[in-house]
Amino acid sequence: MDFNKEHLLDLLAQIAPNRYLQALLIILLFLGLAKIMDVIITRVLKGWIEKTHLKLDDQVLEIFHKPVFLSIILFGLVLATERLAFKETITFITLSGLKTVAIFYWAAAAAKFLRLLLNLVSDDQSRFKLIQDRTLPLFNNLLILLVTGLSIYIVFLVWNIDLTAWVASAGILGLAISFAAKDTLANLFSGVFIMADAPYKLGDFIVLESGERGAVTNIGIRSTRLLTRDDVEITVPNSIMGNTKITNEAGGRHEKFRIRVKVGVAYGSDIDKVHNVLLDVVTNFPDVCMIPQPRVRFRAFGDSSLDHELLCWVKRPVLRGKVLHLLNTAVYKRFIQEGIEIPFPQRDIHVHSASALTADIDPV
Repeated sequence: MDFNKEHLLDLLAQIAPNRYLQALLIILLFLGLAKIMDVIITRVLKGWIEKTHLKLDDQVLEIFHKPVFLSIILFGLVLATERLAFKETITFITLSGLKTVAIFYWAAAAAKFLRLLLNLVSDDQSRFKLIQDRTLPLFNNLLILLVTGLSIYIVFLVWNIDLTAWVASAGILGLAISFAAKDTLANLFSGVFIMADAPYKLGDFIVLESGERGAVTNIGIRSTRLLTRDDVEITVPNSIMGNTKITNEAGGRHEKFRIRVKVGVAYGSDIDKVHNVLLDVVTNFPDVCMIPQPRVRFRAFGDSSLDHELLCWVKRPVLRGKVLHLLNTAVYKRFIQEGIEIPFPQRDIHVHSASALTADIDPV
């Protein structure tokens, strides 16, 4: 490389003895090289890539096209600056500035390329379960922070800035921030684990150990938001969500939710008739699923009734309250039509007269 550089400079000295003219020729030469490379990329490579069925190569070419073109021009400007032989300070500032521009252009291209790879990896959820659509924004932000931090570090090295004091200050500052914002950091890490583990997703109906129940409307880095059936939004810090028992009513094999209609009939009732009536009520009932099929269970001999449960499934947990109300109403009306008695608790009280009580007492 040094031999080629010196050979180029000797050739330019023979063509133009003036160093300013030599610098201009260097700039024009590398502008021409950049244009030739641009033609090769846009016509030759792009035409060859368009014949393939993959979209990835088109996107990669689009990402790195501009940085390659710019790097050739910047390299020519570096050679021209060295040929002009300015004062040491001016030369250092000019070269460092040109290198900084190249660093940030390549950093932006690297960030786009890594984001493209993340999108590609997230499509194959069978192999990469951690990187999915819901966690993709998090990993994108982490990549941007990583690329930005690395770029700043390289820029500091280019400008000959001593990083020892900066690293020490950053360590002390990070320690202070970690103590001051421990709750925020706990929410942050819990949010990352929730996104990775996915105990619930947007739209799921969940019930917390403390009793709150609602649909998940937002899963953020700091908190999770629930919308209750009263249209009240509850914001729960992720540190609490990560350390509490959560019942996901939309989890399991499917989103269907089972409801139970508890009803008691009087002793002496024809229980076969009761079972048929209950199943007939729920058959073709709006919002009730026929798969799995509704069923009736005779649960217990109660104090005043024969306790039954009508079990059926609704399409979504949000329909639980509405369907339970309609089924209770329909069962009650149908029992009245069929003459099936729904008893209420009864108690038999036996009263003994005072004379009977005294007669039972033996005389002394």
